Amino acid sequence: MSLSPPTLVWFREDLRLADNPALAAAAKAGGPVACVYIRETGLAGARGMGGASKWWLDKSLKALAAALDTRGGQLVLRTGPAEAVIRSLVAETGARSVVWNRRYGEPEKSHDADLKAVLKADGLTVQSYNARLLMEPWELKTGSGGYYRVFTPFWRALRANYAPAPALPAPARLETIKVESEALDHWRLHPAAPDWSSGFAENWTPGEAGAQARLKAFLAGPVNGYAETRNRPDIAASTSRLSPYLRFGEIGPAQIWRAVTAGVEAGRIDERSAEVFLSEIAWREFSHVLLNFNPDLARANYNPSFDRMPWRKDPEGLRAWQRGLTGYPMVDAGMRELWHTGWMHNRVRMIVASFLTKHLLLPWQAGEDWFWDTLLDADPAANAASWQWTAGSGADAAPYFRVFNPITQGSKFDETGAYVRKWCPELRKMPDKFLHSPFDAPDAIRKAAGVTLGKNYPRPVVDHSSARERALDAYNKTKEEQAAE
Repeated sequence: MSLSPPTLVWFREDLRLADNPALAAAAKAGGPVACVYIRETGLAGARGMGGASKWWLDKSLKALAAALDTRGGQLVLRTGPAEAVIRSLVAETGARSVVWNRRYGEPEKSHDADLKAVLKADGLTVQSYNARLLMEPWELKTGSGGYYRVFTPFWRALRANYAPAPALPAPARLETIKVESEALDHWRLHPAAPDWSSGFAENWTPGEAGAQARLKAFLAGPVNGYAETRNRPDIAASTSRLSPYLRFGEIGPAQIWRAVTAGVEAGRIDERSAEVFLSEIAWREFSHVLLNFNPDLARANYNPSFDRMPWRKDPEGLRAWQRGLTGYPMVDAGMRELWHTGWMHNRVRMIVASFLTKHLLLPWQAGEDWFWDTLLDADPAANAASWQWTAGSGADAAPYFRVFNPITQGSKFDETGAYVRKWCPELRKMPDKFLHSPFDAPDAIRKAAGVTLGKNYPRPVVDHSSARERALDAYNKTKEEQAAE
């Protein structure tokens, strides 16, 4: 048995053993390692997880506990204020060191800094690490010393300055002091009333092993078409689907970066697809930079001129959007995919977000809230930054006058119609010409396809052309008011 004092490892958004710097530091210290996940309470201003994220957390914690168990370790589950829980575990285990990997949102970031000071005052050694990002949000600076507000120059700077540190292997064996743990099932993270997660398990395997399997499968072939197919939801393997694993830290962006660059160097992955794919990892990174310097990113307009935007109140329209009953097949397919699988293709995310904020003229926060509850990958940085980008209020945002046409977007990116036919099966017999606009089809064609608008498929909740004009009028009015001040 080791004579070195125990180290307490606090797991948070880093639910993996490999390439986990906090866990690696604890193992290197040579003493027993106590691993804990805390269901935190009393953290004022913290945003609770949505239902889909809780489902994933439940399965991910089970996978992490099993992986630790095979190495002689234990995942301790506790509920309460982090300070009280950690102090209790320090007393129970005799730990003299506490380590964790950093969080970047608020109030978590400030709370962690305060907690570190408190524990150091108790005489403990406390160290935090970066396991979630390629680089710390404050490391890349513009020529004027600020943070990047435009993605393309950020991506160029990241590409020029980032080199991954050597990979950290998972500990082969852990010496552990066993302590009492709460039962995960008592946390009731699995959704109920209703349990709308039946499709999740069909599509996902939460945990570190699932993340590695997903990465391996994507890099084994589909990545080589990524530059051409990433906008095609009708092609099943058009994207990596790694986002939920990144959200929970079951895989880190550095691990993905190493694997992709190794594939390029070995000639297995073409450089263009690799660059496009890594730029998507960089968008997540950029979102965290924005969150670090704008902690209210999920609530407040990044561009304050949008505070004047005359958003509408339309509970029925919002409900139709949430349920996938807008009458626009590409929008409806996306929202139904989200509800069934806890995930949505990125191109379709942009289409449905544009529809909510521009066709329905509803505030982006309403969509961000819905995604937060229903997305398995509901990341506090990427979810908010992406919604603001599409709405036009964000950093480096799409111009507000860019209103995605759900009909032409469907025809272009669901070229085969496979996506809409899968998620809107009532339209499966519609000919390709009218699949994305069944309301334009002659009555005889709709009848032959078994489609009756208003009965088995909804009529459009808004007319595209008039909704677009309404959105542009609202935006122009906002600009005029701002100019008049």
